[in-house]
Amino acid sequence: MGDISTCLKRTFTIFNIIFAVIGGLIILLGVLAQILTSVNGAANLENRTTSLIMLYVVGAITMVIAILGAYGAHKEKKGPLIAFLVCMVLGSMMMLRAGISTAFARPQLEPVLEDAFRKFLPLDQASEEIQKMTNALQSQMHCCGLFSYTDWGNNIPESCLCSQEEEEEEYKCQTVDYKEIMLETSVYRATCFPILMHYVLLITDVMLAVVFTLAAFALLGMGLSSLMIHQLRHPNRPPILLTVPVFSPQPPKYQELQNPPSYPGY
Repeated sequence: MGDISTCLKRTFTIFNIIFAVIGGLIILLGVLAQILTSVNGAANLENRTTSLIMLYVVGAITMVIAILGAYGAHKEKKGPLIAFLVCMVLGSMMMLRAGISTAFARPQLEPVLEDAFRKFLPLDQASEEIQKMTNALQSQMHCCGLFSYTDWGNNIPESCLCSQEEEEEEYKCQTVDYKEIMLETSVYRATCFPILMHYVLLITDVMLAVVFTLAAFALLGMGLSSLMIHQLRHPNRPPILLTVPVFSPQPPKYQELQNPPSYPGY
């Protein structure tokens, strides 16, 4: 005991506390994402469950690793610290790989999702599950159709219709004239896909920020844990101090020649 310097131990403890808080925030982010996607009617999206599971798993693993590192520092045991170091190395590699690949794939999200959603058109002939999800999006986001109100053909649902109060705000609603059925109705001017795409990109940006933040903390944890393991392996090694040599001025050689020493009696 006492082989690790107090300053390093305190720094490492503070680091693990922050690391555990980040893990808790990731779990909280997953809970909020689950609530928001359920409210907005996106509970049946295919990638939603996978993303939520990833958030929960990453948050839980982060907290466990932080507890492991704090325990190893407090007890000054090499085993937990080495395990912590290995987790930091693997974690930093995984986070950097995932973050870089996601950053390169981000610009392709919109065209890929647009092609996927256009396969649902026309909406009045889509499956009941797709129509239910779209109606929920339209009710929550006050939009009509994925790309246009014409996505519904001549069967515009009630979730597209503006209320009397909203009709007074011209920028929210537009009047649709169906020549085939001689009917005019007021529907939401906004379409759902751009709004949905905004939230998808927002979630992607948050995920990128989380991944690169974890990668930076993992690199910092690698450095701190490596120093602690080094101190445990070499407890009695004195610290290496770098000293700057001090040069004292010496008289030049020509001065010694010109001024020979005087002897008594001369």
